[in-house]
Amino acid sequence: MCLSVPARIVSVDGEMADVSVGGAIFRAGLQMVENVRVGDYVLLHAGFAIEKLNEEDALETLRLLKEMDDAMTE
Repeated sequence: MCLSVPARIVSVDGEMADVSVGGAIFRAGLQMVENVRVGDYVLLHAGFAIEKLNEEDALETLRLLKEMDDAMTE
């Protein structure tokens, strides 16, 4: 099973970026996406940004993931 999660771009350096997922910072390759800027959201999978997301969809997905996590820890 594959899983990708929404991540917010915090800095861009050529074809690499620092992205934030739940407050943790990861390095991500940008070779599969175009025109990303600081503040944009991407789907992060295996260290690569695989798709650019609009903010509304990213935040809704993060909300649902948190809701599932909360339900599992109750």
